Amino acid sequence: MSPSPVIALFPEASFGAALNCVGIARALQARGAEPVFLCHPGFTGVFAEYGFREYHLQTGPETGQGRWQDFVNTHLPHFDLSPEAQLETYVAPTWEAIVDTVIAVEDSLEALIAQIRPEAILLDNVIMFPAILRSGRPWVRVVSCAETEIPDPCVPPYLSGLSPADSAGRARWERLCAPLLRPAHNRYNAFRKARGLKPLPAGQFLENSDCLNLLLAPSAVRYKREAPLPEERFVFLEGCVREEGRFEPPVLPRNAGPLVYLSFGSLGAVDTAQIKRMLEVFDTMPARFFVNVGGYLDAYRRVPDNVFLGSWFPQPSVVARADLFIHHGGNNSFCEALFHGVPSLVMPYCWDGHDNARRTADTGVGTHLHRSDWTPDELRQTILDLLEDDAMRARLAAISARMQAEPGVERAAAAVLERLDADRH
Repeated sequence: MSPSPVIALFPEASFGAALNCVGIARALQARGAEPVFLCHPGFTGVFAEYGFREYHLQTGPETGQGRWQDFVNTHLPHFDLSPEAQLETYVAPTWEAIVDTVIAVEDSLEALIAQIRPEAILLDNVIMFPAILRSGRPWVRVVSCAETEIPDPCVPPYLSGLSPADSAGRARWERLCAPLLRPAHNRYNAFRKARGLKPLPAGQFLENSDCLNLLLAPSAVRYKREAPLPEERFVFLEGCVREEGRFEPPVLPRNAGPLVYLSFGSLGAVDTAQIKRMLEVFDTMPARFFVNVGGYLDAYRRVPDNVFLGSWFPQPSVVARADLFIHHGGNNSFCEALFHGVPSLVMPYCWDGHDNARRTADTGVGTHLHRSDWTPDELRQTILDLLEDDAMRARLAAISARMQAEPGVERAAAAVLERLDADRH
């Protein structure tokens, strides 16, 4: 392998995957590699801010960032529904939109890979882009969504929010899911065929890599599988938490009590009405609240004096100082809470948030509430109970120590470079 192998990282168009890949890229860079990013429209500058070179995919207006924002706004009411109900209202339309994106960027992606000529490609996504396989370059699958993304009879169905023992729920989910996803899956397989690739089995949009697969699921919340994944190709990480600049909490007019951090990610920040409801509850509590509202800061006129709103936070550094993390169940947020030994209150919106909400409760590292179906007293009491649960905090301290002893970003980078070196020889 060359002294500075170029490794292209291609995360999906979400900040969770993007920033997860930033952590891996930093560790690769520290080991002498040259990480570069393949960048979806709307994420221009995100990776350059961390000092990495970006290559920008070209796409039409029908699949750009504005279209995705409109898509989320349209589906906001559906986030109140159960995972089962979301299959028809949100999950199936989302797969259609994802397939649209794959088709739209194919030519641009193929041209960029030919231009960059990377030693390897790290794909952190839920779907395969044919240009990656067609390039002939070694590629690594990064599973930064829930572990349920890779199926197994003992693992609940992806996106279902079910527990492993719920066999009746599993049967019902599988019966409902197959026909709803079939149109998007058939269209995707037709595109694969047109690009000279084999079709994937029903319901699957991404194959495992023959080279290396990285899964972010920490051991504390990992499922026991009926068919264990081969260790030579599947590396489980203890999360994948990046370092950020030190966070000094600003002094608030009412500055007493534990620190609670709230972030529903870029998707949940759209839901300003829900966050305003929560601020009213926070106003009644003996705690400090730091709330990530994304690009919607101007939507908030009245802010309690024990609350600080921000359009962006160095999240891992904030979580490290927090006593409770309220989030949407995104896998990065879930892992960051575990890494720093902080209880989670998961209020899921969609996708694998439901899986992580269930896993949070099943493993005793927090609890979950419905996104909007709660009373002020219920939210207040849930927060207080989590802040006062010393037994949970002790369990989380042990989990944190285990995760920090083997940082996921370091193990990921080492596994990638070792596999490339072994394949070369």
